[in-house]
Amino acid sequence: MSIEVEVGTKAIVTVPASSANLGPGYDTLGIALTLYDTVEVEVTKSGLEVEIFGEGADELPRDGSHLVVKAIRSALAAADATVPGLRVVCNNNIPQSRGLGSSASAAVAGVAAGNGLAGSPLTPAQLVQLSSAFEGHPDNAAASVLGNAVVSWTTVPVDGRSLPEYKAVGLQVHEDIRATALVPDFHASTQAVRRVLPSHVTHSDAAFNVSRAAVQVAALQNHPELLWEGTRDRLHQPYRADVLPITSEWVNRLRNRGYAAYLSGAGPTAMVLHTEPVDESILDEARAAGLRVLELEVAGPVFVDVTQA
Repeated sequence: MSIEVEVGTKAIVTVPASSANLGPGYDTLGIALTLYDTVEVEVTKSGLEVEIFGEGADELPRDGSHLVVKAIRSALAAADATVPGLRVVCNNNIPQSRGLGSSASAAVAGVAAGNGLAGSPLTPAQLVQLSSAFEGHPDNAAASVLGNAVVSWTTVPVDGRSLPEYKAVGLQVHEDIRATALVPDFHASTQAVRRVLPSHVTHSDAAFNVSRAAVQVAALQNHPELLWEGTRDRLHQPYRADVLPITSEWVNRLRNRGYAAYLSGAGPTAMVLHTEPVDESILDEARAAGLRVLELEVAGPVFVDVTQA
């Protein structure tokens, strides 16, 4: 039996950014980072009101097409709950379309908010499923739902009719690992960057990435000294270098200095995983080149605070 959430019920969601792929783990590995969006949702008597502050405030829609709103409604439907109206306030700190999981974080925030308003009947696995469906792959969304790092995968049903299943398991990240992001001032379209990837790869490149993805899992949990080796990749970053030349330059510059740098998601952010701080002279060079430097830590899971009417 469907329940209607009382007017005045509020949910405040704090959702972390994420970095996907981590080098070789294409559409599989992800890590949550301490850069947060906050979404406040209140059940109202009728209608929809959307306010946006911070990143994307001049670009994002303020109607039912907003991803957070769609995700709220998705979770409410999954929880068999309804609302007469909604007021949604988005306070965005995660840069948009920069490879830091802004879209996945929006989906996770909405799904978590809808679940919270309905009394939190959905499991973390269901939150991963619902939020990943908006992205079409679970690496970013799962990291923001579960926190720490994740290994994720997609199961495509053989019947050709059922929806894909998005799965993930969490990894406890070694306590010494930190992240530094070098964020350019331009956007990257995930679809455009995916289009440059070849339809076939060699067996040797596939074997290379399988081994490095396994190394990365070990590096993240217990062997951070292997982070440089664990961020090596032959499946996607070499093909994206031509369309993301600034990112490629900085990834190569950092790797040549011994840092475990990689293209974060579809870019254009260059990310470094490390246990010792990145040399300040390199960061000063990045700032002088117009890059935003974000020094981050590994984040915990999405957090929801619900106030009943």
